[in-house]
Amino acid sequence: MGFFSKLFTKENKESLDQGLAKTKESFFGKLAKAIAGKNTVDADVLDNLEEILITGDVGVNTTIKIIKRIEARVEKDKYVSTNELNGILKDEVSKLLTENNNNNQTTEFTTPEGKKPYVIMVVGVNGVGKTTTIGKLSHQFKTAGKVVVLGAADTFRAAAVDQLTIWSERVGVAIVSQGMGADPASVAFDTLSSAKAKDADVVIIDTAGRLHNKVNLMNELTKIKNVMKKVIPDAPHEVLLVLDGSTGQNAIEQCKQFTAATDVTALAVTKLDGTAKGGVVIGISDEFKIPVKYIGVGEKMTDLQVFNSTEFVDSLFSKA
Repeated sequence: MGFFSKLFTKENKESLDQGLAKTKESFFGKLAKAIAGKNTVDADVLDNLEEILITGDVGVNTTIKIIKRIEARVEKDKYVSTNELNGILKDEVSKLLTENNNNNQTTEFTTPEGKKPYVIMVVGVNGVGKTTTIGKLSHQFKTAGKVVVLGAADTFRAAAVDQLTIWSERVGVAIVSQGMGADPASVAFDTLSSAKAKDADVVIIDTAGRLHNKVNLMNELTKIKNVMKKVIPDAPHEVLLVLDGSTGQNAIEQCKQFTAATDVTALAVTKLDGTAKGGVVIGISDEFKIPVKYIGVGEKMTDLQVFNSTEFVDSLFSKA
């Protein structure tokens, strides 16, 4: 079963509630104004709700989709009170996340059977919390009883290698590094070779986050993946894109850039505790149909959580 049970622990839930507090406060404050003096959900209420969702960084396309669904329910039921609006909105967002492959109901940091070591290649621009996310992720996997090896393949910046080394020491996991200026693919090759020799469970490869030239980025990531396959034929098993949730629509733009450059299979959305833009998780999930696998809701190492869609929606829409 691992360190966590399949149900959220009290600590998990408290961290999630606190991490989404600013988003929730902003949303309900605006919603209260939108329905002030109204008893039923009418065109004006829906127009106001549309504006609230868009300014909450849910995204235009996703917002329109949600509004149309609510309009259909209002039309079907003929009378929907403003008191029911929050519940209907919560229900529609839950359905949307499930439709977009975000129906994960666990809190466990697990890896699939038969994939050992499980190779995760992490991508994302500098400053989004990529290295910190790798550190926290390695901590969570180690806590769950996994042997973890890190690969410092972001060799474009000396700081990236140094930061990852510090995290490896803090968490107590192995790291393979060749220093700044080394060939990233060579680092990845050595990391996977070392992980196989150590009989490791998880390999996490950091990569450079330069977006100034998409072609170069694509070529570099492709080269890293091709070299990894020489050691483990089906590696990488996961390409994890780290996005800064506090940047709102910019995070969506970054997602467009990276999904064009490589085959992203999972997302980690960080820094949700410092922003009122938590709605971006919903928009990103809907627009790209890529599962949000992890969310960062605080500074502690345990504040990187496996994204549980049910608990996320419950925390976001609970008024208590």
